[in-house]
Amino acid sequence: MKRRSFIGLATVFLASCTAATQQPNASSPGKTTGSQPPLKLAITDVQGLDNLKRDYEAFRNTLSSVLERPIEFYPVDGYLEAASALQSGKVDLALTGPSEYVVIQARTNAIPIIAITRPNYHPAIAVSASSPLKTVADLKGKTVAMLKVGSTSGHLGPTKMLMDAGLNPKTDYQVKMLGREGSLNALKAGEVDAWGGPVIDYQQFLEQDDIAADEFRLLKKGPSLPNDVLVVNSNSDMDLMMQLRDRMIVEQKALITALASAPANAKYKESTLVSVEDSDYNMIREVYQAIGEGNFL
Repeated sequence: MKRRSFIGLATVFLASCTAATQQPNASSPGKTTGSQPPLKLAITDVQGLDNLKRDYEAFRNTLSSVLERPIEFYPVDGYLEAASALQSGKVDLALTGPSEYVVIQARTNAIPIIAITRPNYHPAIAVSASSPLKTVADLKGKTVAMLKVGSTSGHLGPTKMLMDAGLNPKTDYQVKMLGREGSLNALKAGEVDAWGGPVIDYQQFLEQDDIAADEFRLLKKGPSLPNDVLVVNSNSDMDLMMQLRDRMIVEQKALITALASAPANAKYKESTLVSVEDSDYNMIREVYQAIGEGNFL
């Protein structure tokens, strides 16, 4: 199975800790509410202040109004830098995906306070119409195209489906990480035996290329994946954070509307804010263990 080793990222994490402590405050001014210090907000999958403003400015403004205190962006290059910023206290809040949360939590003891549901957030496995494969278990000894190492829906979710079918991800099949477009094109060209990724990508693939569903059969659709999550650093005043969480749940309609207003965040249009437990993400941990990256966690 071809995959990047997560163990080597430990060095990157240590380097990012240093970067986080040296990074100047490159934030967007938040609403000033009395004399309360601003809360620093990181978004782990968006790089650069301009991109944060483009995709999350409406959310930041609405969140500031709901919480009645200023919110400032804290740009990060990715989830490892967000982890070091949480650990050092440079960041108060971070919005991250399920896979990223597990890695962040393992390094910082960050605390999840609220989750954001993702409608139609399921992994899936598909094959061509001519494929003799009938079940996921039939993929033993075959090659599966996936999206990106560590992606919840494009790697870990499909891997869990294969594991649930009795396959060992280390020995029973081969994975080719080919990206969103490349993985589906590989299936279309017959270069792989199957494709594993987000069910919404499969649906869009059929729609955009005007392909009939029976041309590329959905072998199986997996269960809902864990939600995106808002975490706080472990040194936070948790009584205060729980009060803020309760406000967010009450005002979730305004927050979701603001969050989904940017084209890049259309995935949140029908989302809701829900309670969250760390154990909700044990599926991610199980897959990391199975692929041999348990020490990374």
